[in-house]
Amino acid sequence: MRKHLDDIHVEEDEDEINLTPMLDVVFIMLIFFIVTASFIKESGIDVNRPDAPMTQSTPEESNILVVINGLDEIYIENRIIDPKAVKANITRLHAANPEGSVVIQADRKSTNK
Repeated sequence: MRKHLDDIHVEEDEDEINLTPMLDVVFIMLIFFIVTASFIKESGIDVNRPDAPMTQSTPEESNILVVINGLDEIYIENRIIDPKAVKANITRLHAANPEGSVVIQADRKSTNK
């Protein structure tokens, strides 16, 4: 009788699933996808900003963003704006959000001052 119970115990040990090969495959696939993933640069306007000291920050959503690129094109809220219409656009946006600040990001190559 004892021998019969020992045989059953041995069979239970043999029924375990070895997860090591599966983990090896998972890690190899993970490394493959990390190495082959293409990192996409977000679309936007390239601006080389000059260095400036840090100032007190305000929430991003309340700011009015004005960008002047190296070709002297003026963007307000990611839309190109005619230089003659800049004041009217800033006034309109400031009236809609009076607590917002005007943030100007100018390229070093721009000639607008």
